[in-house]
This record gives sequence, structure tokens and C-alpha cells, in this order.
Amino acid sequence: MKEITKIIAEELKVFESKFSNAVKSNTSMLDTIMKYIIKRKGKQLRPMFVFLSAKLHGTVNESTYRAAALV
Repeated sequence: MKEITKIIAEELKVFESKFSNAVKSNTSMLDTIMKYIIKRKGKQLRPMFVFLSAKLHGTVNESTYRAAALV
């Protein structure tokens, strides 16, 4: 698994940042809940598959990050 994540390490780092910013809220309670959910995200297999597929067929772009967030 570590070897696979090395291939897309930079993309996953950018994804984490974009996703965290997208779920921020001005409501304290909602922001706390979203932070908890993000911390308990698991292995992120679906976003990893999106990034790996994108790299296989070309490059990762903004549409790739949106797709990764949706899965």
C-alpha cells in the first residue's frame, strides 16, 4: 500500500488541503463535526483510485480533485 501511495503522495496532500477547506463552516458546532469526520477518513481508497486512474490516462487536474472529493 505504501508503494502505491508514493506514486500519488503529492496529489493526496493537495487533495487533503482542498477537501479540508471545502468543508469549513462558520458554525462552530458544524465545523467541529466536519473536522472529526475528516480525521476518521480511513484509507481513502476511492480518492486514491481516482488519482491513479487519472495518472494512468494523462495528468491530474482540477476535475480530478473534484471527482476524488465526490467519491
